[in-house]
Amino acid sequence: MKQMQIYAFDMNCIGHINHGMWTHPRDQSLHYTDLDYWTDLARTAERGKLDGVFLADIVGVYDVYKGSAVPVIETGAQIPVNDPIIPISAMAYVTKNLGFGVTVNTTYEPPFLMARRMSTLDHLTKGRIGWNIVTGYLDSAARSMGYEKLPQHDARYDAAEEYLDILYKLWEGSWDDGAVLRDRANGVFADASKVRAVTHRGKYYQMEGIHLCEPSPQCTPVLFQAGASARGQDFAARHAECVFIASPTPQSARATVNALRDKAAWAGRGADALRILNLVSVVVGRTRREAQDKLEDYRRHASVEASLAHYSASTGVDFAKYSLDDPIVQTSTNANQSALSAITSQTSKPVTLRDIVDQMVLGSRMKPIVGSPEDVADRLQAWVEEADIDGFNLARTVAPESLRDFVDLVVPVLQERALFKTDYSKGTLRTKLFGGEGRIPHEHPAARFRR
Repeated sequence: MKQMQIYAFDMNCIGHINHGMWTHPRDQSLHYTDLDYWTDLARTAERGKLDGVFLADIVGVYDVYKGSAVPVIETGAQIPVNDPIIPISAMAYVTKNLGFGVTVNTTYEPPFLMARRMSTLDHLTKGRIGWNIVTGYLDSAARSMGYEKLPQHDARYDAAEEYLDILYKLWEGSWDDGAVLRDRANGVFADASKVRAVTHRGKYYQMEGIHLCEPSPQCTPVLFQAGASARGQDFAARHAECVFIASPTPQSARATVNALRDKAAWAGRGADALRILNLVSVVVGRTRREAQDKLEDYRRHASVEASLAHYSASTGVDFAKYSLDDPIVQTSTNANQSALSAITSQTSKPVTLRDIVDQMVLGSRMKPIVGSPEDVADRLQAWVEEADIDGFNLARTVAPESLRDFVDLVVPVLQERALFKTDYSKGTLRTKLFGGEGRIPHEHPAARFRR
C-alpha cells in the first residue's frame, strides 16, 4: 500500500475549521499574532515528518448567515485573519524539510506581483513552497476590493486559466536556466541574451515585463487546488499537482477522486499526476476511553453558531432562514458549488438543518475521527484504500495540543505499518512528493513555456 501524505491544515486566525475551540483553556490559538506560535507549529510538524503545513486564507468576511458579519465577529470565525504568507519565512528558517502550501486568491492578486512573491518564497524556503490556487467565493471580498460583486463562478476559473498562463511565462520562460552567471571577475551577473520580457494580451489580463526574480529552485511552485465543482475539477486536471477535497465519507470521496484522475488522464498528464488529500479532524487518546473523554471535553466549547455562519457563506445559503426540520433546497448561488451540492443534489434523501447541526460535533460540518492511535490509524488506512486518496489535510481542534497528539500517538503507528515515512527524502517539495529533479514535469502546461 502507498504511503500517505499528511499536512497540518491551519489559518492565520483563531477560528479555522472547528469553531469555538479557541475558548478551551488549553488552546493557544489566541497567540496567532506571535511568530513563536507559528515556528513552534512548524517544528512540531517536522518532528512528526509531516509533508507540510497548509495555510488557508480568505479575503472578506462571512456575512451570509443572518445577513450580517456579527455572528462571525463575535465567535472569531476566521475573522480577524492575518496574511498567511508572512509567517512562512520564519517557519522555513526553523525547519529543513517541511513543505508549505499557502492560499492566494487569483481574483485579487496581480499576477506579476504574485509571481515575484512566490519566487521569493521558493528561494527563501530552498524550494519548499506550494501555492493553493483559489478564485474566491465571497461577495464581501469583492466589495472590499472595489468590485460591485463577485464575478460568476465559471468566469472566475476562465480568468484563472489566463492568470496561470502569465505566471508560467514568468516563472518558466522569462529567465533561461543558464542566464545567471555571477561572474565576479568580469562584473557580469547575468547574460542579458537569456533574459526576456513576457508579453500577454488576453481577455482578462494585459501585461509586459521581465520577471523580477532569477530562477528559483522549483521555478513553478508546487500547485495545490481546492475546487471540487465540475469546473474546478477541469481546472485541477489541467493545472493542479495536489488537490484538496472535503468529503464526509470515503464513498463520497471516491466519486470525486475517480473524476479527477480520469480528467487528468484525459488532459494528457496521467491519472497518477495528482496527489489528492481529504480534510479530516482527529481526536486521539492513548486509549479509546481517553479519546472519548477528550472529545466530550472539546465539544463543550464547540460553536454551532460560528459553524452555521461559515457553512452559510460556503454554500451561499442563509441557514438562519430554515427551521430545524426544513429540507435544504438547491438554489442558484455564486459561492462554493460543491459545498452546496453535497447537501442537495448529491444526497440520497433530503438534508435538513437538523441533519447539518447534528454533524457539527466540534463546531464544523464534519465529524471527527475519534479513538486510540490504532483506531485512528485504522480509519486513515481505510480512507486511503476505499477512496483512493493520497493523504490528508489535518485540521486543528485544540491548538497545538491536537497536532502534538497526532505526531506523538498516531504517526508512530502509521510508521510501524509502513503507511507513513520514517524520514524525509532530499530535495525540493516537488521532489519529495513526486521524485525527479524538482521542476514541473513536461506533461504539465507550464512546461511549454520553458526554454
